[in-house]
Amino acid sequence: MKFIKLALFFGLFLNFIFVANAKNSSIIVVHDIYLNPNTGNDTNAGTKENPLKTLCEAAKRVNQTSGEGTITVYLSSGIYGLNETADFNPVNHTFTKTNRLVIRAEILPDDISWNPSDMPIIISTMSFLVEKDDKGKITGSQNFGILIQNSHATIQGLRVLGEPVHENPSKGILIRNYPIVWEGKDLEDLRITQCLFLGDKFAAPNHLGVLANGKALEVDHCVFYGVKDAVVMWNNPALNSSMHHNLIINSYGGIVWTWSATNDFKFYNNVISNANVLWILDKDEKESYLIENSIIVGYNSYVNKGGGAHGFGETGNPDKLKIAKDVIIKKEGKLEIIEDQTNKFYLHIKPGTLGSNLGAGLFIK
Repeated sequence: MKFIKLALFFGLFLNFIFVANAKNSSIIVVHDIYLNPNTGNDTNAGTKENPLKTLCEAAKRVNQTSGEGTITVYLSSGIYGLNETADFNPVNHTFTKTNRLVIRAEILPDDISWNPSDMPIIISTMSFLVEKDDKGKITGSQNFGILIQNSHATIQGLRVLGEPVHENPSKGILIRNYPIVWEGKDLEDLRITQCLFLGDKFAAPNHLGVLANGKALEVDHCVFYGVKDAVVMWNNPALNSSMHHNLIINSYGGIVWTWSATNDFKFYNNVISNANVLWILDKDEKESYLIENSIIVGYNSYVNKGGGAHGFGETGNPDKLKIAKDVIIKKEGKLEIIEDQTNKFYLHIKPGTLGSNLGAGLFIK
């Protein structure tokens, strides 16, 4: 009898250990996380049946993981208000070029059933970090929407807004929201694809779509509409980076800032209309760049150098941009854009008009 009781106790103990380890593994090893801003709850498991509510909680779950392999965060349609930075910093998880951190819409633009209203909407509503100069005078403030602090990540299929604030509340003061920031040491391989960056300089300024510090940055098949600055590459050398198949309309800042991009930066199949500054080089103008198979119609300044958050620098050397024979550049003019919100090609170029043949926009297939 004592032997039977001992065996039963031992079996229950082993079962307890197995269940405990299994529960622990379900926390540590995560492959898919689902979000729904309408039906989700941040105390849920994060499964498709029991989704989380916020992107910030999804970031915290990712950061708790350890091990290796792909982690995919799926966002259903709806509005995701960020009252704090969604900070992805999984220091104990290893990603690779093929096994990535993916933050994506549940339904992507190339899905046959997709329409523009399916895009998850990201909008920041958080407070700002105040900035002061050497004399203690306030010069502005900033915050980050989605912060990626790891290599090998993809953000796909999101509608990314800015924050409803006064960007310039008084002379010399600049308040700015950075919706997507890639920041860290020795980062490599970030892809931003099929995202719509949408802003209005008066109602909800989108100061800068992508602020990137790393190499192998790829921004493709995105639409930037009414955004101040589209993409800034800064700090570490942005080796092997590219922008292609993007549509950039009504930018009131700079289209692309190549402060840290090396001369292997690829810029092709982009369509740009009504730009303030087309290209901003680093202040020393160290590199030259090639523009291929693109259309640029309407801009105020062609090439600037230097600049920063408070300005666009000064006139740069136009010879630093090499223009391929398949590029169309017109100082004046504009493109024909579809403004019907029920149209699948909303905010894209009208078929059969200038620029429509380059494949710029949200659709890859």
